[in-house]
Amino acid sequence: MFDFLKGINSNFIYIIAFVIAFVIACFTTPLSKKFAYKVGAIDMPKARGMNTKPMPLAGGISIVLGFLVTIALIAPSIKDLELIHLIGLIIGGVVITIVGLLDDIYDLPAKLKLFFQILAALIVIITGTTIHAISWPWAPGGVLLLGSFSNVITIIWIIGVTNAVNLIDGLDGLATGVSSIAALCLMFISILNGEPTAVLLTAALAGSCLGFLPHNFNPATIYMGDTGSTFLGFTLSVISIQGFIKSYTAITIIVAVLILGLPIFDTFFAILRRIANGKPVMQADRGHLHHRLVDRGYSHKRAVLTLYGISGGFGIAGILIAMNDIMFALIIIGLILVVWLLDFIARRIKNK
Repeated sequence: MFDFLKGINSNFIYIIAFVIAFVIACFTTPLSKKFAYKVGAIDMPKARGMNTKPMPLAGGISIVLGFLVTIALIAPSIKDLELIHLIGLIIGGVVITIVGLLDDIYDLPAKLKLFFQILAALIVIITGTTIHAISWPWAPGGVLLLGSFSNVITIIWIIGVTNAVNLIDGLDGLATGVSSIAALCLMFISILNGEPTAVLLTAALAGSCLGFLPHNFNPATIYMGDTGSTFLGFTLSVISIQGFIKSYTAITIIVAVLILGLPIFDTFFAILRRIANGKPVMQADRGHLHHRLVDRGYSHKRAVLTLYGISGGFGIAGILIAMNDIMFALIIIGLILVVWLLDFIARRIKNK
């Protein structure tokens, strides 16, 4: 099979990867549902939750399977494969998946989950994937070299994005769709940067997410659980580094932050909100953006599609910045902020 793939145009190989991942995720999801019931990975209705009946978790197993099987089949045919980086991502991803599955079953303590997230991030760093520089306009060339701080920043980035994607997994299909959009945007930029390994990874990840989405979109028949949401966050965080690893410029981190803008900013404001209210940062609440939309009367589908649009807007802005069209990117970001501000003002007036 590998010899056959080597004779195919590289762009077509990525399409094949997407299709394989899609098919595997789509057709193994019913098996994941049976597995979830068998091991007790069930999400029971609760005050801050959106489901009104018990729902099987662990649907993320299908996403992980679609991704890993596709990578195993296609990676040997990729030219200039960055094998050591790929190994780090896979091992770290497996650790995150196992911990996520155990959390879906046993509801693990937050500190224990954080420990394994740090372990997975260290595996990625040991295998050579790190953030070496960030944008800093006052530094020579607009780039601040992190030096000995690179490992710390990398760990913070990986853990932050991992948990950010997990936190937006509050409506049917939301985290799945947002992760798909982010993966496709990262794929486009990886193509621009000439990073074949990152292109393969993002194509496989997007295919897996979209293969799972028909089962997860409202009305969902299964949730991905922490098994899937933490894996998606972890994988996106690592790929966002690998996709820019040769593009040693000031904009790389900015682009990654924008593409993952919705979960990152939602998590940032959630932390500020909890601190302001004197609540533990790790304590779950109903203050996330998706909760607010539903509480305002949006249907599940409308809320999710609205957030898809916001995520897509951030992703397009990130792509434009990567293409040095900064002005157009700022216009898109500005429009998103203006719409949000007008909506905020209207809500305040209505509540008076």
